[in-house]
Order: sequence, then structure tokens, then C-alpha cells
Amino acid sequence: MFEDSIENVLQFTRPILSATRSYAGALSAGAATIFFVNEEGVAITCKHVADLLIESDKIWQKYEGFKEEKSRLVRGNMLKTKLSELELQYNFQPETTIQLLNTFQNCFDKISGFSIQNHPTLDLAIIRFTGFERKLYNSHATFVRQNKNIRIGKTLCRLGYPFPEFSNFMVNPASDNLEWTNAGNPNTPVFPIDGIITRFVGENNEIVGIELSTPGLKGQSGGPLFDQNGLIYGMQSMTMHLHLGFDIKDLEIETGSGKQKISNYPFMHVGRCVHAHKITEFLRQNGVKYYEEAELS
Repeated sequence: MFEDSIENVLQFTRPILSATRSYAGALSAGAATIFFVNEEGVAITCKHVADLLIESDKIWQKYEGFKEEKSRLVRGNMLKTKLSELELQYNFQPETTIQLLNTFQNCFDKISGFSIQNHPTLDLAIIRFTGFERKLYNSHATFVRQNKNIRIGKTLCRLGYPFPEFSNFMVNPASDNLEWTNAGNPNTPVFPIDGIITRFVGENNEIVGIELSTPGLKGQSGGPLFDQNGLIYGMQSMTMHLHLGFDIKDLEIETGSGKQKISNYPFMHVGRCVHAHKITEFLRQNGVKYYEEAELS
């Protein structure tokens, strides 16, 4: 049903790959999604994703400040105590992120920078890229038209990059810096998931979102919501956890190892997407060119 539309949507959908380093030295891979709305290097994603892009510089500056103060500690019997005090001052725990390295994969030949415009209330952000000479994305989103009657029960699809497999990063011990490398796997697979519209999300007496019967997965944040023709109906934002009420407590069951008591508190996980009409409204307000489905003649 979605084979052709997935291929079309992938022409303008790209991953943000993120490598994270903790204070204890653990490295991990993560991802999010953007998609381009025109041929001018303008994309959209979630506000919470854009905030992490901004936060990455602050995280690194904080660690640089910590290293500078640490280098001034005098070696001796009190070094361990002084270091513990400094860690407490900076609120550094073993799991604290001290570096977050991001890259926009297969978007451009190069960029000199980007700017972010966050929506004041919705989980939506515009990213404008600068300094590129050649685009590596091949198309752009086409949004469902404003007067389209979108109904509950319609099947739609989302895609993004929830299961990162890239491994091309490491800490350079000479510079104490997390870096991208030419070794390891540089790619991560796309993952689509479909569902039907279950409800519309309202705010201030207007529809701002679409709920799907299936969850949006981590890494799909910022990814497009589309129909079998590739028309964009929204953008994946978050997943809600609805308590079903079919709770089980201390139920005795027979297992291969004998009788056991189990408890279970089931939830239904549903995806929430920013509505296409709110996306195009925000693009218009910020003077961003976009494309919309043609009116039926």
C-alpha cells in the first residue's frame, strides 16, 4: 500500500544522527528525523529535536569549563576531594552527557551553518540551512490542501530512523573530543510504521494534531505523516500512553518452571502528530515557500 509513497517521501526525508558521550565515557548512538519543504534548503522537525541541536554547544562548553577548572587543581592528598567537589559543582554524574555530536546525513555537500525558528506552542521547528552548494535531497514535501476533509479511520504512514546502526564515531584521546571517523558503519536504516487516525488533537478551540492508533517510535520524531500518494498530513511529534484499565495483580499462571504470580498494567501507545494545516500556517507566517496539493477541478 505504501511502497511507492515511501520511496517518494524518502527523496526529501533525512536523519539527524547523534553520537552521545557520558561523563563515565559511555558512547551511544541516537537519531531523529527532518524533512525538506522546498528546494531552498529549508526543513522542519520537532521543537524538542531542534532544542537538542542548540543544547549540544552548551553541553560542550560546560564540559570545556569543567576541564579548565580541573586542570588547575593541585595534585596531592586533597586532589580526589577537590575533584569530587568540582563534579558536584558542575552536577556531573557518571551518566551525565558531556558531549552531543550531531550531523545532518545526506542533506548537502557542505553547510556553513543553520538557523532555527521554534513554534511558540507546538512541537514544531523550521531549520534553514546556509552555505551549501549542492543539495543531496531530491524533492520536497507536498502538503494536503487546506480544505481537505480528513476523517477518522484513514490509514496513514510515518517514517524515521528509530533503530540507529551507525558506529562511525569515537573519542580522540589526544584532544579528548568525540569525533566522526571514516571507520565503522556510517548509515542507519529507515523504519516506517502505519496506523489509522483515531482522534484529532485540539488546542484553543482548533485542531492542531492527529492521533494514530500506533506509536511513533523514538527516532521518528520530526518525520513525515503521509498517505499512499505521498501527501503530507502532519509530522510525528510524540507518543501518548493510554491506560487501558485491564490491570492484573498477582495472577497465578503455569509456566515451564512451575507456577508464578504476575502483575500487568497494560497501556495503549498512540502516536501524536502535528497537523499539516498548522505546519503550513507556521511556514506562511515565517515566509517559507512550501507546496500544497492542487485543488480538485
